[in-house]
Amino acid sequence: MTDTVDEVDMPYDDDASQQQKIEALQERLEVLEAQNEEMRDKLLDANAENNKYQQKLERLTHENKKLKQSPLFVATVQELSSDGVIIKQHGNNQEALTEVTDEMREDLEPDDRVAVNNSLSIVKQLDDETDVRARVMQVDQSPDVTFADIGGIEEQMEEVRETVEMPLKSPEMFEDVGIDPPSGVLLHGPPGTGKTMLAKAVANETDATFIKMAGSELVHKFIGEGAKLVRDLFELARQEEPAVVFIDEIDAIAAKRTESKTSGDAEVQRTMMQLLSEMDGFDDRGDIRIIAATNRFDMLDRAILRPGRFDRLIEVPNPDVEGRKQIFQIHTRNMNVSDDVDFEALAEEIKDASGADVKAICTEAGMFAIRDDRTEVTMADFHNAWEKIQQEETDDEEVSRTFA
Repeated sequence: MTDTVDEVDMPYDDDASQQQKIEALQERLEVLEAQNEEMRDKLLDANAENNKYQQKLERLTHENKKLKQSPLFVATVQELSSDGVIIKQHGNNQEALTEVTDEMREDLEPDDRVAVNNSLSIVKQLDDETDVRARVMQVDQSPDVTFADIGGIEEQMEEVRETVEMPLKSPEMFEDVGIDPPSGVLLHGPPGTGKTMLAKAVANETDATFIKMAGSELVHKFIGEGAKLVRDLFELARQEEPAVVFIDEIDAIAAKRTESKTSGDAEVQRTMMQLLSEMDGFDDRGDIRIIAATNRFDMLDRAILRPGRFDRLIEVPNPDVEGRKQIFQIHTRNMNVSDDVDFEALAEEIKDASGADVKAICTEAGMFAIRDDRTEVTMADFHNAWEKIQQEETDDEEVSRTFA
């Protein structure tokens, strides 16, 4: 088969037989069909390319049209009257009376946010204003920590469950007795005793919305920012109730008030005032439970410690001997431990160690076994791990004294 029709020789001379002429015409026909198929493929490709550019043109035309439109302004509905809707535009606080359709009027309520045009006519209703930072603090996936992973503080666990978990799971028990459930619990004690783990276990065990934040996240540079974030966090909790709000290191914003006149201290105190108001102010808090944790109980302001804000003040101390033994058993249940390991003897040896220290000892003991290319952790590994952790703590203290 040739590439073009012109390259097919046609035997039209008198010497050519009829068969030769037919074969030449068939070859010519095949070439034409091949060219036709090729042109059809090119046409399809061209149409596809044209559609792509057409879509791009429509998108750019739409974007250009939007950019040429006048901007919309944010306003708040103040009042709905028979004459129309009274709105207040943000920024200049200008009030205006405007008309709306009957359909939109049914959906509008006072304090709703709306978008208005240059004529101050309502174009559309906006969602409630909530700081995106508040929504980021909402926990979508429950932590993998359960109460079975916490040892040495059984009494504290029971109090937390009574204060937070029971009102969410069995509110009728409090109604039958005729009392209001505890509204909040403050966990305080040395570092590493399991305060944050208790909050994680609550998040895992309940179906309530869990919102976590650190006290330092509520401290902001600009006036009113911290208070606004606190307000938005509790508004989010009300929208998603039942909810649990966990405030870690609450001493960052709830320290005792002083006579300091610096703008930073004043802003922290404004944020604390908003927190006090949200925890137990004029408005009902709703089905929201609060858990807070701190290492510096002595620094907290008395206003935040009163009943109604925190009904339970739970001290979480370092575990005793039995508690340390239980924590060893929890953190080694997936480890390949030799028969010579005596957890009770280890618990007696590491006096004043926290739960975090016990976990660190287990991890470090496993690392000693790995360094020796062993799969079994021995009693000697645990002894060496404790000595190493003590040495690191001593070195840190010496460095601190050097730079003090």
